[in-house]
Amino acid sequence: MENTQKFSKKLGFIGAGNMATAMMSGIVSGEIFRANEIIMSDVSSDRLAFISEKYGVEVTTDNIAVAKNAEVMILAVKPQYYTQVITEIAPFVTKEQLIITIAPGQTLSSLTERFGSDDLKIIRTMPNTPAMVGAGITAVTPNANVTAEELEYVRTILGGFGISEVISEHLMDAVVSVSGSSPAYVFMFIEAMADAAVADGMPRAQAYRFAAQAVMGSAKMVLETGKHPGELKDMVCSPAGTTIEAVRVLEEKGLRSAVIEAMKACTERSRSLGK
Repeated sequence: MENTQKFSKKLGFIGAGNMATAMMSGIVSGEIFRANEIIMSDVSSDRLAFISEKYGVEVTTDNIAVAKNAEVMILAVKPQYYTQVITEIAPFVTKEQLIITIAPGQTLSSLTERFGSDDLKIIRTMPNTPAMVGAGITAVTPNANVTAEELEYVRTILGGFGISEVISEHLMDAVVSVSGSSPAYVFMFIEAMADAAVADGMPRAQAYRFAAQAVMGSAKMVLETGKHPGELKDMVCSPAGTTIEAVRVLEEKGLRSAVIEAMKACTERSRSLGK
């Protein structure tokens, strides 16, 4: 990506919470950028001190410093702070920069309106917390000002902590529920399975390992075999066996319906955050 303006840093984060730190860590460990090519801002001096010591990136409490110096800028604050932060940095953002957002409910049109410019290059994304272990998936939607080359550049950055897929913006709220928030559902499922194993006499730490490995392996089977999840389920369910009895109870208790209704509520909440 060629810029007419020279920036002192390749990448900047406004916000240094868990997600931003996970993204930054993956980018550094994946050698997408070196630590000295990254700047992060946050309101917490203690948080910044920890990040600086652990990762060696430049830190500041000044959001404007990030806006002035980063070629690619990631807005990693919570949705309720977007208006405040954008108002603060908008006078210093240029059309040469790439602006990446990670908050639910913040549409490209609303972001453009808040920045007060139709010329900016904005990429709306939705990562998830498995980025912390390099296994994230990030949905990507660029605005019309972003070139194909710039989009690939952004995807290379996102590749530092997982995989990415370009989607239509109208699907972004569905992405929030199916991948952005869903690790929480999976953690609950793992915890519940481990609790049952503990009730049957297994030590808790061992129960977590068995449950988590089973979930990870099952997900890998879906991704690598290409088989429908229902087909893979049927492969485990022997006639009159143990698994089909467990499946019968899950259906009786409404597992599918509970998941679907929870995800619908999550999607609706995501939509409401943009209003």
